[in-house]
Amino acid sequence: MPQIEQLPFIFFSQLFWLAVVFGIIFFVIGRGMVPKIQGTVELRDAKIAEDLERAQAARAEADETEAQWRERMDAARAEAGRLAQEAKQSSALETEAKVTAAAGAVNAKVESAEARIREALTAARTEIEVVAAEATQEMVARLTGIQVDRNEAAQAVKAELNV
Repeated sequence: MPQIEQLPFIFFSQLFWLAVVFGIIFFVIGRGMVPKIQGTVELRDAKIAEDLERAQAARAEADETEAQWRERMDAARAEAGRLAQEAKQSSALETEAKVTAAAGAVNAKVESAEARIREALTAARTEIEVVAAEATQEMVARLTGIQVDRNEAAQAVKAELNV
C-alpha cells in the first residue's frame, strides 16, 4: 500500500509543522500575551492591595474619629451634669434667698401687726380705764353723794383691772 509507504515522509513533515505551529503559539502566547495577562493580574492585585490598605486606613481613621467623638460626648455630658448641678445649687440658693426675704417680710408684717394690736390694746385699755373711772365717779356720786376726784377714781379702776 502506497499510503503506508508514505507515512514516514509525511510523519516527519507533520512533526515539523507541528513543532513550528507550537513554537509560534509558544512565542505569540507565551512571549506576547502571557506577560500582558500577568501585568494585568499584577495591576489588579496591586489595586486590590491598595484598596485594602486604604480601607484599613479609613477604618482606623473612622475608629479614631469615633473615639474622639465619644470623648467629646462624655466631656459634654460631664459638663452638662456640672452645669445642671450648678443650676440646681444656684436655684436652691436663689429660692432660699427669696424664702428668707419673704419670711423677713412676713415677720415684719407680723411684728407690725403685733405692734398695732398692742397699741390698740393699750388704747382700748386706756379708754376702758377712762370710761370706767368716769362711771365709777358717777356711781359713787349717785349712790353715796360723795364727789370722788378723777385721779382717785382712775387709780382705783387701775388697781382693780390689773389684778
